[in-house]
Amino acid sequence: MKLILRTALLFIPLLSLAQLKSPSEFLGYELGTQFTRHHEVVDYYQYLADAEPQRMTLIEYGKTNERRPLILATISTKQNMQNLDTIREEHMKDLNGEGSPDKAIVWLSYNVHGNESVSTEASMQTIYDLFTSKSSYLENTVVLIDPCINPDGRDRYVNWYNQFKNSPNQVDPNSKEHHENWWSGRSNHYMFDLNRDWAWLTQVESQQRLKQFNKWLPHVHVDFHEQGVDNPYYFAPAAEPFHEVITDFQREFQETIGKNHAKYFDENGWFYFTKEVFDLLYPSYGDTYPTYNGGIGMTYEQGGSGRAGLGIITSIGDTLTLKDRISHHLTTGLSTVEVASKNVTKLNDEFKKFYLNKNFKYNSYVLNGNPDKLAALASLLDKHEIEYQAGTNATVKGHSYTTGKAGSIKSSDKSLVISSNQPKSTLVKVLFEPMAKLSDSVTYDITAWSLPYAYGLDAIASESLISKTYPPHNGTEYGVLKPDSYAYLSDWNSMKDARFLAELLRNKVRVRYAHKPFTLDGISHERGTLIITKSDNKQLKNFNDILRTASVNHSKNLISTNTGFVESGKDFGSGYVDVIQSLNIAVLSGEPTSTLRFGEVWNFFEQQLDYPITVLDEDYFGKVDLSTYDVLILPDGWGYNSFLSTHIKEKIKDWVKQGGKLIVMGGAIDALTSSDKDFALKEKEIKKDSTNTIESFEISEREQIKSAITGAIFKATVDNTNPLAYGYSDTYFTLKLGVQSYKYLENGSAVYLSEGANKPVSGFAGSEAQKKIAETLIFGTEEMGRGQVIYMVDNPLFRGFWENGKLFFANALFMVK
Repeated sequence: MKLILRTALLFIPLLSLAQLKSPSEFLGYELGTQFTRHHEVVDYYQYLADAEPQRMTLIEYGKTNERRPLILATISTKQNMQNLDTIREEHMKDLNGEGSPDKAIVWLSYNVHGNESVSTEASMQTIYDLFTSKSSYLENTVVLIDPCINPDGRDRYVNWYNQFKNSPNQVDPNSKEHHENWWSGRSNHYMFDLNRDWAWLTQVESQQRLKQFNKWLPHVHVDFHEQGVDNPYYFAPAAEPFHEVITDFQREFQETIGKNHAKYFDENGWFYFTKEVFDLLYPSYGDTYPTYNGGIGMTYEQGGSGRAGLGIITSIGDTLTLKDRISHHLTTGLSTVEVASKNVTKLNDEFKKFYLNKNFKYNSYVLNGNPDKLAALASLLDKHEIEYQAGTNATVKGHSYTTGKAGSIKSSDKSLVISSNQPKSTLVKVLFEPMAKLSDSVTYDITAWSLPYAYGLDAIASESLISKTYPPHNGTEYGVLKPDSYAYLSDWNSMKDARFLAELLRNKVRVRYAHKPFTLDGISHERGTLIITKSDNKQLKNFNDILRTASVNHSKNLISTNTGFVESGKDFGSGYVDVIQSLNIAVLSGEPTSTLRFGEVWNFFEQQLDYPITVLDEDYFGKVDLSTYDVLILPDGWGYNSFLSTHIKEKIKDWVKQGGKLIVMGGAIDALTSSDKDFALKEKEIKKDSTNTIESFEISEREQIKSAITGAIFKATVDNTNPLAYGYSDTYFTLKLGVQSYKYLENGSAVYLSEGANKPVSGFAGSEAQKKIAETLIFGTEEMGRGQVIYMVDNPLFRGFWENGKLFFANALFMVK
């Protein structure tokens, strides 16, 4: 029996190969004639894993917000899969220069934008072909395939398309099936662009994916996308600017891959372009992030996206079908694996070189500041597996982020020290450098993101390797309450404090806060300090339990006091000590708003603050009784001019005058306030150059960039006596995304660019743009009747990563009266 069984097993791979079903055979329809729902994609990958257990592993590495599985397939030859752990370990030893790997690691990522739906379809044909006609590529490669990074967005698009498409499908671009609604399938559940979240990790998909990515750090990573219907295919090499840390080999290998793709596209007569539009600078993309981790990161773009459906007539009269789009992505995917398999030795050698000690200008970054913000940054570094330590008692000299000049900082065991002498040194440089070097001012995304600015920390970039030690154990015991206390005090200067407050309010705890600094029991307390008294909460039988639990949940060390009689400042019964109301908050959604900007607000409340909101859609906003809400938020967007009819605008103003609090962001500001005398805020006007010049068509883009700000950081002045700025120092570094500019408010300018502060400390701003934003408002408050209007010209919630801006939003909710 044993002999027979062993003989039978020898035939299993051959039987498996002969019987392996293609995607079309498994799904029951020809691939490209329908869109495949996510659960069907998962079923096909599970089928392959069951049919090819010796050549494939499949894991569920997480779930989306809507509970769809995130899966990752790993495939290679039977022998390679048997030695997979050893292959991975040898590869990862190269981070320390100790490995001797002989395999290439290729990672293919599909459908990060949900309505760029062809890529998941192509992934199924790609993995099938790698098992069958292209199996020779696997002899010396390990291929990891994530068939759908964004299942929630993909199913949103597929379900929408199946609902609205004609039967059979209609190729006329005017048909409904080619025009998605306001909430397209591009984003994830919280309307975040997951292709901008690789570095910031604000979304669950990104956080769970990176755990797997860091286990492999592939030699080659491809992010499959789609672009406009009329665009031909785009593949590497990428466009300028390339970040200066990108190696000559990484540039050259992009060209090697691009030429191989071109060979196949030329044979088929397919059009393509390279070296345009998609640069390699911003660190949070699916091409740049892998590049900064030693790989060859690339974006491939197929024409089509959410408009193309199953087929569409292009502007030149051709018909672009889903089958065409699958063929193109299939070709570049297989070509990528082919090139990697032919260059295994070179890929391994260069990967090892990438992780050798780098000769960067700055060797250490030393950060001081709010412990909560330091802890938040440390949490991000942990996710990236970036090493950090505490400092020692020393003075560190170098480039000061605060002044932009040479300076010094006192290092201690409470400091955060990040050294470039570690495997992730290149990523450290990119995320922490004060100013990214630009080889070209025309870029695809923001040009500044330095984490010390984003987290609001005092920092020095030093050319020396700074002495460091392991951080001391935090022995603080949270949740300790003295039973005879009159009140408990909590500071207010971080999002951790805001989350602590939100939990108390959700549990009906009454909380007061101070509008003036005060001293009590010899301890100084700043504006915004939270005051939680027993007498305010005597109706809560479980008051101590609620307070203790919130203290532990948010690591808040409460200060007990036996009196409300302060030594200096205002007593707890003063009119300068207000009660924080539990708020009923509404947020506008729909066509007037940007999905991304609305999503940032939605995500802030549900994933960062944990406080309930009501979403009001513009379709029925006019019928809503606003008197039931304390706060109304108008997120940034471009559709407000048509939305804010006279009736709607008067409805909102009447509500504010009766005591409502209106938070207006970005593009909503101009539409609401322009030519309306009820609003004090006025746009800043700049005299245009009357010189009549004619520019050549070719240089016009270069001239236009003079009037643009491509995501740059500016040093702003803060009036921290304004409740909107409680918890801040007198300086704030703002990320400015455009040239929208308004004059100061007479009394309510909380944050603004003062004279001479219109030059960015990091990033690019054109010369004309700098003139326009000089001496302008960033955040401000205005009284209107019994209510308040709060203006946010810049976006403190941008992509969820500008940590130091979030407390402004919490202040707008809870501190501004």
